[in-house]
Amino acid sequence: MINNLETEFVDLLEEYQNILHKICKLYAEDLEAHKDLFQEMVIQLWHSYPKFKGESKFSTWAYRVSLNTAISLYRTKKRRIATVELDHTLQNIRYEEYNDEQEEQLRFLYTAVRTLNDIEKALVYMYLEDKDYSEIAETLGISEVNARVKMNRIKTKLKSMLNQQGGI
Repeated sequence: MINNLETEFVDLLEEYQNILHKICKLYAEDLEAHKDLFQEMVIQLWHSYPKFKGESKFSTWAYRVSLNTAISLYRTKKRRIATVELDHTLQNIRYEEYNDEQEEQLRFLYTAVRTLNDIEKALVYMYLEDKDYSEIAETLGISEVNARVKMNRIKTKLKSMLNQQGGI
């Protein structure tokens, strides 16, 4: 039987699943790894959901849990993620693939972003999602000033890499 907590979680996850897909796009190198990482992030979100108190927006909380999941998995250099069978309710989530028909410039950008370290990737992702520096800082657990300084350094680094690749 489906309870209210499950229904609420599934509704929120369907609404904000693109957050997870975009994080997967940055941290996964192929479609299989993308699917595995997505599943692991959903599992971590579901396990953590009862502790979600609503003190921040669901999207901010989901960013934090998902980024931490991606970072911790790829820090340990795991290429395969152990999967667990999902509850039947979670299997009903409508899966929307991230659009693979990207422009050439976007491909260059993703290639350059993949060379960054984990924190830099997270910063770039949230910046590209038009998150303000206070939300970026809160999500990553750093100061707003630190987020701004890091982002300016990353922009310089990416600009240099993209100019060398002939990209953007």
